[in-house]
Amino acid sequence: MRDGFIKAAALTPGIRVADCEHNTKEICRMMEAAWEQGAKLLVFPELCITGYTCQDLFLQESLLRSAEESLEKIILHTRERDGLVFVGLPFQVGSKLYNTAAAVSRGRLLGLVPKYALPNYGEFYERRHFEPGPEKVQWITWRGEQIPFGMKQLFVCREMKNLTVAAELCEDLWAPDPPSVSHALAGASVLVNLSASDEATGKNLYRRSLVSSQSARLFCGYIYASAGEGESTQDLVFSGHNLIAENGHILAESSRFGTGILVSEIDVERLNAERRRTTTFQEKGAEEYVRQSFTISVEETVLTRKFDPAPFVPAGKEDRDARCEEILMIQAMGLKKRVEHTRSKSLVVGISGGLDSTLALLVMVKVCDLLGLPRTAVTAVTMPGFGTTDRTYQNACELTRSLGAELLEVDIREAVQLHFRDIGHDIQVHDVTYENSQARERTQILMDLANQKGGLLVGTGDMSELALGWATYNGDHMSMYGVNCSVPKTLVRHLVRYYADTCGEEKIREILYDVLDTPVSPELLPPKDGKIAQKTEDLVGPYELHDFFLYHMMRFGCRPAKLYRMALSAFQGQYSPETVLKWLKTFYRRFFAQQFKRSCVPDGPKVGSVALSPRGDLRMPSDACADLWLKELEEI
Repeated sequence: MRDGFIKAAALTPGIRVADCEHNTKEICRMMEAAWEQGAKLLVFPELCITGYTCQDLFLQESLLRSAEESLEKIILHTRERDGLVFVGLPFQVGSKLYNTAAAVSRGRLLGLVPKYALPNYGEFYERRHFEPGPEKVQWITWRGEQIPFGMKQLFVCREMKNLTVAAELCEDLWAPDPPSVSHALAGASVLVNLSASDEATGKNLYRRSLVSSQSARLFCGYIYASAGEGESTQDLVFSGHNLIAENGHILAESSRFGTGILVSEIDVERLNAERRRTTTFQEKGAEEYVRQSFTISVEETVLTRKFDPAPFVPAGKEDRDARCEEILMIQAMGLKKRVEHTRSKSLVVGISGGLDSTLALLVMVKVCDLLGLPRTAVTAVTMPGFGTTDRTYQNACELTRSLGAELLEVDIREAVQLHFRDIGHDIQVHDVTYENSQARERTQILMDLANQKGGLLVGTGDMSELALGWATYNGDHMSMYGVNCSVPKTLVRHLVRYYADTCGEEKIREILYDVLDTPVSPELLPPKDGKIAQKTEDLVGPYELHDFFLYHMMRFGCRPAKLYRMALSAFQGQYSPETVLKWLKTFYRRFFAQQFKRSCVPDGPKVGSVALSPRGDLRMPSDACADLWLKELEEI
């Protein structure tokens, strides 16, 4: 449970219809198995003590008494265990029968939550046996104790302030007004669903979509446990399709047509961060709820969930290609609007043969096509300096020609040498002045050319560089519109590759693939033996690590120690713990120290859920202190 993770389990026992004794033994056996896996929040299916398919046997006194006796045994079985368990059973209150979820913890029945939406259509006829549950909680006497009964109940963990659990049952989720909406607005961060959803062709896809979308719109964890093998097959088949979701993502999903235990970890800290940042999530109605507390031992949660090492990049090729096409269009439409608004006659870009300037050039060409302008309206300027290599120079020139843009070459070496003489800088001293003078000379040339041509200077810097401040202030840091400003470095590579694969021109594809194979470098230091001497990732660290850090810090406010733990899991076998820690510290130092550069970046389009614009997603003081974040890492 450290770092906000709670290990949850959806369990489908193999039952026998109307055999409560057998079912109880199976439930207790599965509880033990789940506890052995470290699960603290256990959810069983709807009416699992009796079986969902008892039909008119639900009206039999013998079955109802047996169900309550079985509940007592299950409660007793939890006496020495911490956590929270939900089991389903028919339960009579007054003269009426209800389909309920019993919440059990440490040998106590904390509450009974009745089903609200009773289906009475198609294959369902629950209104024949059950009454819809009341929203308002009433207190009933059971085995000499006062027990809350009603929909509006919250189960609050004493040890985890962000863990509050609420329950709904099967059809409740499928109804137009699911109780889970009220539960979440009242403070529930994890919703559980005790279900008995039968199978029909394609129903599993809809079920999956419902669970995923509900967890997304409510910023919650959602545990869905469904009835499976053992239910009557007189007319229906139940598959035991279990799901664990978090904020729109399916963390774990069982195979269908069987029984078993599905386990994963829900990150309640992350959910709380999402709710905190989303101002339209307005909590309300908590005063109408009865709150019951439960306890969990403070211990390390062994993580089984996977963390995507490339959170900005979709894993599947089909999804990745669709994302790339969409982003290229967002970039192009952003620049197109700016060209139209400023009535620009041309577009200017500094082309280096690297990934970022290549992507910017591809977007600019696309804008010309959208506007019906000749591609010669784009002027790509190559500006050889002290670190330019033949490989990048040739790629820049050949790509520009192949795309049909205008190529212009301006050698900056003589101008920079003159500048060194003006300021008294020794050309043999390859320090930050040596490097930045070249970047600023290039920007001056590009700005003046854009003025000369009545056009816009298009910036090439990407979001990863902005995060790290890996740009020369008022050099490549500045432009008139930055098309790559919210595209992370790990995604830039895929965008260029996608263009190469879909452009249909072999020459362009070959050039782009060579650009992809070229090491990332600003090329500001003299080459060694004709090859790039200055590799960015050797200096600031691997961009795949920095993009991982950036995503989880910006998207979910993830704490440094937790982020370190997640990175170790995501990059297991790829980077040592020492390497991850080193570059994580570098990330925080640079992110805080370089905010002044981000405070005055040019306009540019947001393309994803994370962006660094000072006018939008990140409003951060330029002199904020990083000590709090770095101190947490020093304690690792």
